[in-house]
Amino acid sequence: MSKWIRKGDRVTVIAGNDKGKAGEVLSRAEDRVVVQGVNVRKKHLKHTQQTQQMGSSGRIIEREVAIHISNVALCSAQGKPLKVRVKQAADHRELVYGAAGKETVYRTVKKPA
Repeated sequence: MSKWIRKGDRVTVIAGNDKGKAGEVLSRAEDRVVVQGVNVRKKHLKHTQQTQQMGSSGRIIEREVAIHISNVALCSAQGKPLKVRVKQAADHRELVYGAAGKETVYRTVKKPA
């Protein structure tokens, strides 16, 4: 259920080179998400006026690159993927998942107006 993923959620990678890694969603844009510690790439920065003020003549930084939202799933604190569903409460909707035979609320989807 990738449409329920948003910034701040804990997700695990279910496909790709980083399969099995878990992290927090740093940003989301359309169908891509940036996950902390996942899909890390090196970026080479040239020598510029700004980098010269920092005391270096250029450098290499590592940063996370976006991955497709279909390759991640909401996960528990242990990093296991969750199957969530929407449950209608009296005045709002909640994402719930089943654990140990009972329903646990993951978070509220829509707050009352």
